[in-house]
Order: sequence, then structure tokens, then C-alpha cells
Amino acid sequence: MDTENPSAPPRAQSRIPGKNHPHARPQSGVVHDNARHTENFTVIGNDLIQHRELSGLAIGLACYIQSVRQGTAVDIKTLADRFPEGPTRIAAALRELETHGYLRRTRERTPTGRIVTRTVSCNRPGHRRNTPSEPSDRRPARRPDPDKPPPRKRLPAVPQPSYTSPAVLQAAVDVLAGLRRRDPRLLLSATDAEHLAPGVAAWLERDLTPTAVRHALTENLPAEPLIRPAAFLAHRLAAQLPPPPPFRPPAPSAPEPRHPFQTCDGCDRPFRAPAPGRCRDCRVPTPA
Repeated sequence: MDTENPSAPPRAQSRIPGKNHPHARPQSGVVHDNARHTENFTVIGNDLIQHRELSGLAIGLACYIQSVRQGTAVDIKTLADRFPEGPTRIAAALRELETHGYLRRTRERTPTGRIVTRTVSCNRPGHRRNTPSEPSDRRPARRPDPDKPPPRKRLPAVPQPSYTSPAVLQAAVDVLAGLRRRDPRLLLSATDAEHLAPGVAAWLERDLTPTAVRHALTENLPAEPLIRPAAFLAHRLAAQLPPPPPFRPPAPSAPEPRHPFQTCDGCDRPFRAPAPGRCRDCRVPTPA
């Protein structure tokens, strides 16, 4: 009976294509045969090309719109003349792109009165470079001028008096104008004084003298330079506003004294008076 030789070498196994051979081609799936573009190309994000909710027509139109030059017409009629799909399908695809943020369309009126549709293509939804109504040729005009100082922020709000009069406002302006005598850093412009005057008037109507208001605004000033003294004073006027004075009822008026009765020298009628004499009727001269 034949016996198996355990020392004999096992039979060589064949290689599995695609796994063991380094140069084997995959059995299925796409194979990229790419060449590097150095001119006439457009960078398209995979988030658009592989979008799971956009139709193939919408993705294709988005790629085409991103590839054309700025100012190229991309309205429905122009795209329908360019591609075999009809206007209905192209309009639906553009609405898809607009829904997902790849297009922004607005209707504007030209200086001649004609209504046009402005289309803005966005290759990354959520990153807005300019507003839809802003044409590209106006963007350089909106860039800040490096030689022009940035616009100043608005001054903080100040308390408002319950009643204003020209005299009170003028007294408030006088208080503000005199602050620079206490500290040269508190030099204010006419516009700043006009903004701060109602706040000072609110202090004055709370039974404070101009000297007391001036002292409250200038005491314990910081040692560092005041970059914007008007903003500093507006903050103090609002933060340190004193409470209103307590209510003081008016003092009652003294009752009129009751004079004794006197007898009229003219008609003998009794009447009240501090001294004897004639009554009211007899004091009035009667016609002859």
C-alpha cells in the first residue's frame, strides 16, 4: 500500500491577480489616466462634483459656469442655446444650485430703467466674497484707503434730562467747555459738547451745581493719555449719575387773618377791615 511522503515539498500555489502582483490592474472600478494641466483649466471642488443631492445636469452647469470668464451670460436662454437640454430642465437645475448656495441671483434695475438678473457663482457655499448687488468693477472702490483714517465709532449714550431748556443746555455746554482748564486732555470739539450737553443737563436738574458736576467729571482721572475724552466723559455721565433729589412737598401757605367788624362811615353797614373806614361799595365813587 502506497504511503504519502510528508517530506515532499507542497505544490506551489498560483498568485491571485490584483492582490499579490504589484503591477496587476484592478478587476473593476475606474482607473485614472491623468495628465497634469498647466493651462486652460478650472479648479472645481469635490464637494460640488460629488454632491449627493444635486442632479448631474446641475453639477455640470455649475462646473461650466465656474469655468467661463467673468461677465459671460449664463441666463436660461443662453444656456439652453449652448446645451442640448431645454429651458425647463436648465431652469430646474439652476434652482437646485441656488438652493444649495452655488448660485445667487438677484433682479436689479439698470440706470436706463431696464430690469436685469445678476448671477453670482460661488464655488464654496457659505463663503461670501461680495454682496449679490455689488458688481465686480465696484469692489476696488470699496477697499479701505490706507491713507484715510478709519471711521470713528459713535459716542456712548448719555442720560437725558426730563425737561430741557436753552438756558440749561447752555449752562451744560459751559461746564463742558471749562473742563479743559482742569485738564488739557479734556479738550472737546463742538460736536462732542453737543452730544454730552444733555447728560450734563440731567445732572444739573438733580440739584447739583455746575461746580459739583465739573468736579465729578474731572476727579481721579487716569494717568495714561485719554485717546477719546468725549467717550470717557460719556461713560462717567452715565455710570456716575446721581439719584434724583427727594420729593419735598410745598410748604403750606399761612391762612389769611380774619379782620374785626367795622361800621361803614358812609352807609353804617358792617364789614371786616383792619381799621375803621368805608366799605367796598362806599369806596367806589358813584356817578352824580
